[in-house]
Amino acid sequence: MNIIYIEPYYSGSHKRWIDSYKKHSIHNIKILHLPGNKWKWRMHGGAITLANQFLELNQKIDLILCSDFLNLPVFKSICNQQIKNIPIVMYFHENQLSYPWSPEDQDIKLKRDLHYHYINYTSSLVSDLNLFNSNYHLDSYIKSVYKYLKKMPDFNNFKSIEKIKNKSSVLYIGCELEKFKEYKIDKKNKKPLILWNHRWEFDKNPELFFQTLFKLKIEGFDFDLAILGE
Repeated sequence: MNIIYIEPYYSGSHKRWIDSYKKHSIHNIKILHLPGNKWKWRMHGGAITLANQFLELNQKIDLILCSDFLNLPVFKSICNQQIKNIPIVMYFHENQLSYPWSPEDQDIKLKRDLHYHYINYTSSLVSDLNLFNSNYHLDSYIKSVYKYLKKMPDFNNFKSIEKIKNKSSVLYIGCELEKFKEYKIDKKNKKPLILWNHRWEFDKNPELFFQTLFKLKIEGFDFDLAILGE
């Protein structure tokens, strides 16, 4: 099967996921992408740039796979003649409705932070299938869409939520663990090892993590700690 992957934000976990999938898949996967920076502009203008790249392709396509950073309605409208009946699957690494915003982002104070919600919402509405990386992510997205539409003055289109829900499912992120085989932990070890394997940024909430560890330490629990980061 020939798969085209559309990625406006080719960096970090987005890049790692599709690169690994391409490496291990039995399918022929071609990646169209833009650099992983300027995320707001990628969500607005990325669809136009990537649509032009898509229109230049000269090959049979069986499936279009894209990430949640793509403004799918815009992309689909530009490439309508070429897409025709090709199914489109959107993979949600995160979403702008339930994703925590940086407290330093000026858009929140200026009350102009909801348009990115609309891009995710309409994209999940026009796709053929939506995949989320966890059950929690899927559930929080559906609930957040309802809260978002509830803010609108009229014609809230609540029925669209059920349509999105009925074509959404969970596909967990794969992990390449081969290189860790030599570091297997002795299962007889009675002291638990706690691992922090996230970026040190606001959306991962490292403060709460370490507050919890301090509390465990004060209460006398013994543990080992491994701290990782980008």
